[in-house]
Formats: sequence, structure tokens, C-alpha cells
Amino acid sequence: MTRRRANAAAPAAGRIASLDAARGIAIVAMVVYHFCFDLRYFGLLHANFEYDVRWLAARTLILSSFLAIAGVSAVLTEQAHPGSRRWLAHVGVIAGAAVLVSAGSWLMFPQTWIWFGVLHGIAASLVLARPFVGRPRAAALAGLAVIALGLGLSDAAFDHRTLGWLGFMTAKPLTEDYVPLFPWTGVLLLGIAAGHVLVRTQFAAIARLGRAPAVLGRLGRHSLAVYLVHQPILIGALWAALWVTQRLR
Repeated sequence: MTRRRANAAAPAAGRIASLDAARGIAIVAMVVYHFCFDLRYFGLLHANFEYDVRWLAARTLILSSFLAIAGVSAVLTEQAHPGSRRWLAHVGVIAGAAVLVSAGSWLMFPQTWIWFGVLHGIAASLVLARPFVGRPRAAALAGLAVIALGLGLSDAAFDHRTLGWLGFMTAKPLTEDYVPLFPWTGVLLLGIAAGHVLVRTQFAAIARLGRAPAVLGRLGRHSLAVYLVHQPILIGALWAALWVTQRLR
């Protein structure tokens, strides 16, 4: 194994360059998706994000990437810092960011504000997945079960916010982002199972990503900050561009 390969793959070396790059790719995909969403908000793009299978598939792939990577990262965190203190601190940061997202979305979209989006889902899923972090087989089986239940069951009793965060709604609620525990916690659990495989094989399956452009790694290392600021920047830039365009007419 070359020194570059070892630095990119070995968990004991600190940051995993290939994993940071994978997270960076997911961040870029998310920003592009949200930019298209913002274009529709300003009337510059006609796209059906709610029912067009292509947009739905894009959202599912991006969201699955984040949750799976969160599961892989949970394995690395537990191996580097055993115990619950670091885990709870990490969950607390994500939960605090989720509150900020809810507050910001309420100001922007008071009728469809985000009451249980991706950060809410990741924070809650990490708490629930804690007992599985050292048990990859149990995590895989539980993940498949959670996904199957989330996709296969629905009941009108869950069609309100009190229970809607669990999943099982009969129709998607009116909200800008919705990531319920069923089925999405299952994806994070599968990420935990995959994380053990990646650690055992020294991240060989994604080693090539370690040679990706450095900017992807930087985005991956600061993914939460990028998530929090990218929409205000995009919306502000689009608003300013439209304002200038109207003034020049």
C-alpha cells in the first residue's frame, strides 16, 4: 500500500480523504438541487419536484448519501472516541442546527416550514442507532426492516405533526423538507453496517475518491456549515440578480 493510499484510507490517521470527498460530492449535488428549487420559487424554472420521478430520484439519492455517510461517520467516531460524550455532543450540534433550519424556514415559508427535515432526521436517527454502532449485522437487519416498514405501511393516524415525524403518513405533508424516521433511519443503519466493511477493508471501495479535487474534501469537512449557509446565499443572490435585472429594464 502506498503512503498516499494509507493516508486516505486508515481510520487512525484522522480524517478520511475519500469519505470527505464523498460527502463533498453529496454537498455539491444538494446545492445544485436546491438551486433548481430556488429557480422555481422565483419563477425561472418550471419543474415538478413533488411528482416528477426524476426529481424524486435525485432527492432520494442525495438524501440517502447523507444518511449513509452519517452512519459510516458514526462508526469512525465511536472507534476514535469510545463512549457517549462525543456522540451526544455531535448529536447536540446537529440538533441545534436543525432548530436553526426550522426557525429560518418559518420566516421564509411560514405555511410550509421545516418541522422534521434532514438534520432533524439525522440527529434523531443517531440517537436511535447508538446501540447498533458496534453491531454491523444487527444494524443491517434493523436497517432493512426500518426501510421496509417505512415504505410498506401507512395510516391516517400519523397524518399530523404529533406522530408524523415517525413516518407512515398517507401523503407527504406540506413542508419544505420531510425526513421521517421510517424509512430514513434505516438508511443510516445500513451506513453503520457499511462503515464496518469500509474500515475493515481500509476504505478500498472508495479509495479513488481520495484523489478528487481538494475542494470536495473541504466541502465534506465543513458540510454542516455549508448546509446552513448555502440556501440564504443562493436565495439572496437570485433575489439580487432579479432586482438588478428589473432595474436595468
